[in-house]
Amino acid sequence: MKPTDKTPKNSLGKPQDYPRLLTEIKERIRSAQYEALKAVNKELVGLYWDIGRMIMERQDVEGWGKAVVERLSADLRQEFPGVKGFSVQNLWYMRQFYSEYQGSQKLQPLVGEIAWAHNLVIMSKCKDSLEREFYIRMTRKFGWSKNVLIHQIDNQSYEKSLLGQTNFDQALTPELRAQAKLAVKDEYTFDFLELGEEHSERQVRQEDENPSIGIILCKEKNRTIVEYALHDARKPIGVATYEITKTLPKALKGQLPSPKDIARLLEDL
Repeated sequence: MKPTDKTPKNSLGKPQDYPRLLTEIKERIRSAQYEALKAVNKELVGLYWDIGRMIMERQDVEGWGKAVVERLSADLRQEFPGVKGFSVQNLWYMRQFYSEYQGSQKLQPLVGEIAWAHNLVIMSKCKDSLEREFYIRMTRKFGWSKNVLIHQIDNQSYEKSLLGQTNFDQALTPELRAQAKLAVKDEYTFDFLELGEEHSERQVRQEDENPSIGIILCKEKNRTIVEYALHDARKPIGVATYEITKTLPKALKGQLPSPKDIARLLEDL
């Protein structure tokens, strides 16, 4: 006699425990993807850190100038044609990145936890080290995308959080895996691995889905910006403006906690 499968089944012939098994496996796959993405991102930011250090050291010792960096960019792009991260501008960003963070033992281990694009936003928009630490930690904790990060900085979330005027912990959870993946995934990740466009997740639509309709949000409806945004567009797109409510003045030194208190608060993020 052949052995029989006595596992309880539903009407579709699947084991009753199958949905839970599928859920557990999918979550494990997503977790592995996220961890792999974090590892790649950390290596990428570490690479940019080292390149910035080497450029700065050569400049100090040998007097490297603009022409040498331009030559370096051209040679690297020729050697690694599938990698877009070696433009002249990005090489200068790497040099600035190392220059501004080399003296901060606290920020150095944190920068690899977020994407390069996020680091550039924080480096350009935030000059105070405690403010930089806040946005790095919040991006890592809540998985802010680049655009969300920019919005949070423009909305002065750092100052508002110190005054207890935000509800991040109540409204957001670290378990938002999809958003967390965006915190370390930027345009350089796939290029760095030289995987190419076939691995990109952009503009993917299922056969049963309706055509997408786009909306472009601008701070102001500048005619030049709008015309540029709509140039070559082949799908329905609308343009709208948005405004960030600035209810908190920048000059809050007398109301904000002391640097020591701020540092202690950041440790909990």
